[in-house]
Amino acid sequence: MPPVIEVKYYVLPDGEALSHHAAAYLTGRLIQSVQERGRVRLALSGGKTPRRMLELLGDPQAEYRAQIPWSKLEIFFVDERMVPPENADSNYRMVRETLLNRAPIQPAQVARMQGELNPQRAAALYETDIRMRFRLEGAEIPRFDVVVLGIGDEGHTGSLFPRTEAIDTLGRIVVANHVPEKNTWRITLSWPVLNQARDVCFLVAGSDKAKVLERVFKGPFDPETLPSQLIRPASGKLTLFLDSAAAALLPPPGADGSGTLERSK
Repeated sequence: MPPVIEVKYYVLPDGEALSHHAAAYLTGRLIQSVQERGRVRLALSGGKTPRRMLELLGDPQAEYRAQIPWSKLEIFFVDERMVPPENADSNYRMVRETLLNRAPIQPAQVARMQGELNPQRAAALYETDIRMRFRLEGAEIPRFDVVVLGIGDEGHTGSLFPRTEAIDTLGRIVVANHVPEKNTWRITLSWPVLNQARDVCFLVAGSDKAKVLERVFKGPFDPETLPSQLIRPASGKLTLFLDSAAAALLPPPGADGSGTLERSK
């Protein structure tokens, strides 16, 4: 029998409840990582869904901010658009406005992808930065403590888009990925790196995500068209935070609002 991964999903009634549930979960994982390893390395994605969660984490009036060991935290990015950091499309700008400007985080604790540069150079520089921060040698790849991902309408995650070169890239930490359907370049952590993280979670909301979630987690394995299926953590566990609209085509959750799927690796 092939090994399987356990997909644990939590279904919340709406986006606000999803954001609070994810914020509480992430706070717990950050605290646990510091207790076990003395530090925590977190990789964040952009997009609309994580905005509110990040606002809650940095909100002085919310319960999460006071619990997080900020001085032990390093923040990385899963992917970035090829735009300057002030551009409205920048993932860094979104994280800066929602979290970095509101929480006690020093600039040295944040590893920014330089989207204003040539994509190949930006990817190479970010890979070098990661190697230095993790003190990697040779072919070693980093092991993030927590990775937060989303799923696009067509099944992408990070900037791993359908039928793009990054899907077939195995030996890199960071990839410059051309996305023909958007006529643009992106830079992204490679899927082997994402799968090495100790904790990987998806945040997905909206009725427009219901069909793609069903295809990714219940359909046949087809990563060329559904790159999110490449996310099969080495830990054997994957966590999803969903609103009820996104979860509409998955098996109904139990009385506690959670459910479990199993997928062979």
